[in-house]
Amino acid sequence: MRLRINGETREVADVTTVEALLVALALPVDRVAVERNGGIVRRPERAHTPVHDGDVFEIVTLVGGG
Repeated sequence: MRLRINGETREVADVTTVEALLVALALPVDRVAVERNGGIVRRPERAHTPVHDGDVFEIVTLVGGG
């Protein structure tokens, strides 16, 4: 599956949901913000939000500190 993630076109194994994509990318699912095709995907929706070939994602890792 071909996706655009943070401005870079990437081939990823077939994933069916946003949550599965985060796991496939080895990202900390509880510490990221996800935008899919211009809309925010809230944490409770990730397990049910489908991923389609050609989707565009912005994924930002949240960092604490001061």
